[in-house]
Amino acid sequence: MFDVAVIGAGIAGLTCAQQLHQAGYNTVVVDKSRGVGGRAATRRVNDIRADHGLRYLEANGERVEELIEVLLSRNILQIWYESEAKIPRYVAPDGMSAIAKFLATNLEIKLNRRVESITLNTDNIWHLTFAATTETLTASSVLVAIPAPQALILLEPLAETILPATFLDSLRRVEFDPCLTAIASYSTPLNLTGKDISFPPNSDLLWIGLDSSKRINSPAPVLVFHSSADFACANLEAPDLNLIGQHLLSRAAAELMLPWIDAPEWFQVHRWRYAFPSRPLSEICLDSQLPQPLICCGDWCGGNLVESALVSGIAAASGINRYLKQLPLPGTNFLHNLG
Repeated sequence: MFDVAVIGAGIAGLTCAQQLHQAGYNTVVVDKSRGVGGRAATRRVNDIRADHGLRYLEANGERVEELIEVLLSRNILQIWYESEAKIPRYVAPDGMSAIAKFLATNLEIKLNRRVESITLNTDNIWHLTFAATTETLTASSVLVAIPAPQALILLEPLAETILPATFLDSLRRVEFDPCLTAIASYSTPLNLTGKDISFPPNSDLLWIGLDSSKRINSPAPVLVFHSSADFACANLEAPDLNLIGQHLLSRAAAELMLPWIDAPEWFQVHRWRYAFPSRPLSEICLDSQLPQPLICCGDWCGGNLVESALVSGIAAASGINRYLKQLPLPGTNFLHNLG
């Protein structure tokens, strides 16, 4: 029995969980993935690390600025380079998932747990079940920190019993752009100008980054390719993602007039169904206003990616706290409390 169950171990969920954990609540985080971070994701292949989700951090908000400051002091982040606008871009040499691992410090986290159902039992306690296991979990309150379309699927069964229609309508209004990401490794040094390249709106590509330049001793040169939203929408359900990856490499080779891009040693492709909030909520979190707390949060509350995830997680924790014991929360100091 927990005070708070947090569904989703992305930046918003971990931020909310830290707020409540540091206040003294018995908190647990569950996530369907093998690791924490959500889109702050790093893949490892043959001793090679590659960031195939969150590309870098920029200080585009107060909470992100504070996060960057703390991560720099812990030697988790370093400057990658300055953009043309003289704005520093920061990366984690160990992979951007290191940011999430830092936010997960001292939290109880259960991975490989895909929540299958949420119900309110006769004792007014939330009851969570999981796919592919008989394990269950109970909590006084629930924080849903996953993309709004996924939250809607999970919560719609409660529509006819306890959840207000306006709450679910708010979830339905949120829309995301997808993204298809390819990671490609090469056997020889790359003659790519700069560390990343952005593409015009009519391209199948959105961005390419020389990911291996984030790391001092990368075993091999590595490029990461992000597709445009239009291309991802048209190919999201493609049965063979390898063909999609090969297309992205071929388009990059043609548009940049660099034939070698089309001939990597190996490549892998990842499908991000909910990559970027294209129609976010204006609210910083979404409260069901039930007597038994159930609140949603995420970067789709505000839409400013990492900044919104942090702000939304802090706001959601404050909302849950009002329903429970109203303990003192760490607020913006929570990052400095992490070892």
